[in-house]
Amino acid sequence: MLIAVPDLVTNSYFPALAAEELGFFKAQGLEARVDLLSPAPAAMAALRDGQVQGVVTGAHTTLTAFPGWEGAKAVVAVAQGTPWLLVLRADLAAARGDVAAIRGLRIGAAPGPDLALKRLLVESGIDIQRDRVQLTRVPGTEDPGASFGVLAAGALESGQIDGFWANALASETAVRRGVGRIALDVRRGEGPPGAGRYTFSALITTEALIERDADRVGAAVRAIVAAQRALRAEPARAAEVGRKRFPTAAVEMIAALVERDLPFYDPVIGEEAVGATNAFARALGLLSGPLSYEHVVDVRFRSLWTAGS
Repeated sequence: MLIAVPDLVTNSYFPALAAEELGFFKAQGLEARVDLLSPAPAAMAALRDGQVQGVVTGAHTTLTAFPGWEGAKAVVAVAQGTPWLLVLRADLAAARGDVAAIRGLRIGAAPGPDLALKRLLVESGIDIQRDRVQLTRVPGTEDPGASFGVLAAGALESGQIDGFWANALASETAVRRGVGRIALDVRRGEGPPGAGRYTFSALITTEALIERDADRVGAAVRAIVAAQRALRAEPARAAEVGRKRFPTAAVEMIAALVERDLPFYDPVIGEEAVGATNAFARALGLLSGPLSYEHVVDVRFRSLWTAGS
């Protein structure tokens, strides 16, 4: 089973990578590989076209390749909440939580996550055109094997951008280098109300694969749940995963970030979370009307989220 992630060097999708590197996929009798395929809409297109069998990313991105969620299902949450942070240059006089500080700046944001930032700005009263906010791709992120977060921190340090919207590992990199400061962490209640629930990281697969091989999908779900539990029990194991797949500098940070994120490594996909993500998608024009929980989530796997807990 090939599972795509739009950013590999990140805490946002980390339990899926841990399921591979700590042996939980194999323990379920599943040969699975987690590989980088970016940006997120391209990963979803690959799922639609049968090039991969799963994608772990923000659930809302599913709609870029599966209109109305037709043909796709979320089967387990990998991490709860909107996983990206807004980081601005350290030399800017921007108070924590001050969204208005983004006016006139060049902000790096990847396709997929950028939709959450655009909505956040609308809800904060920021008009991209009027307030001269430039949302841009980070140079080099189109290259094979590139990590958006790592490159975003480097682009901020070199002055190519004034800030970025990316995962916590990228923000921690910029903060530790002294080149950036966190302006918003929406998952922890900063920014406009509800921004922390725009989306959530989930394993998405196709209805066709579920119908053809539900046991294989179930094995992937059990492995991710086991990885989440292992990380909650012993966060230091994150470094073991990082040493196999991350650059050296990221290995030094990942265990601390995983420990910080433990409350979000919950496999349960709640009805409230799906409702919030659907409302976000409607606001973006990705969804024309409300959808039921069962239309988005394959409830056949729901019992696996809490089995043995």
